[in-house]
Amino acid sequence: MIRYGIVGCGHIAKKHVQAIANVDGAVLTAVCDTNEERLQEFVTDGVQGFLDLQDMLQADLVDVVSICTPSGLHKVLTIQVAEAKKHVVVEKPMALTLEDANAMIEACEKNNVKMAVIHPNRFRPAIIELRKQLDKGSFGKIGHANATVRWNRNQAYYDQAPWRGTKAMDGGVLMNQAIHNMDLMLWMMGDIEEVSSYNATRIRDIEAEDTSLSVIRFKSGALGVLEAAVTIYPKNLEESLSIFGETGTATISGPNANWIKTWDFAGLTEEEKQQTIEQIAQDPFGIPGHECIIQDMTNAIAQDYIPVVSGKEGREALAFVIACQQSAETGKPVRMDDLLKSHEGATR
Repeated sequence: MIRYGIVGCGHIAKKHVQAIANVDGAVLTAVCDTNEERLQEFVTDGVQGFLDLQDMLQADLVDVVSICTPSGLHKVLTIQVAEAKKHVVVEKPMALTLEDANAMIEACEKNNVKMAVIHPNRFRPAIIELRKQLDKGSFGKIGHANATVRWNRNQAYYDQAPWRGTKAMDGGVLMNQAIHNMDLMLWMMGDIEEVSSYNATRIRDIEAEDTSLSVIRFKSGALGVLEAAVTIYPKNLEESLSIFGETGTATISGPNANWIKTWDFAGLTEEEKQQTIEQIAQDPFGIPGHECIIQDMTNAIAQDYIPVVSGKEGREALAFVIACQQSAETGKPVRMDDLLKSHEGATR
């Protein structure tokens, strides 16, 4: 059995507990939080609680640690875990700067431990089907893509914890909410050439942005549009990903990107189209993404391979966010190669 520990007993930690419980070959053995009241909610028979991460690591109860703390703490905790020779599963975003991401990857490589980053949307049934069509070449030459996150995170959401909405610990709508859809856009469209962005804090009383609009040019020559906001009234409206090509058009949408809205390809009959749409609608959520990532990490350790969503994959999504933020701050386009070259170790 691969033994898992969790550091940070907040809301997202519950998904990790459930995922570990559902994965064959994995078991939760320890949890850690500096708040004893929160900690005790996760302590059960067979799961030992710790107020200090170093104490948990020294107890040698775990092989992997899931890091579920505020984003600004990910670097320090990842390095601490890696230096204890434990594997790392880290929530998104893996870090808030490329320097921190590089240090995390370097620490894991130096200590010969594996890292997986939580980007669970890749495992949604509709997204998997979309990727299959791309791999088959069903779109032909791609013209452009569109990613949209039109969500509601009200003021009470930000007021419930002092780190929310800050640049140092949260990072804003791109870093904390849209990064999942940005990861999907990268996974589908490939490397980015250049980004031009506008950010604004329009409605929420927070330090970071609550609204962002970007135009992207990919190295393939295709274009992209990204819209992200947490200001939609009165609740989440839409998360979508659309791809438009010379022989195909597809949109995955809904309050979360789980359903096929549009599915048209050259040579595809109406019956085949409806069959795919209905098949996805029967089980739009599939196996939870956190469970897929925990299963993959468990297998990666047993079979000694690099996890599917590795630290380097997580860094690419982070670089996308940082490019958008930098463009918005400077009022100028940001070339991705220039951004990566300016951060030592950030190239592939």
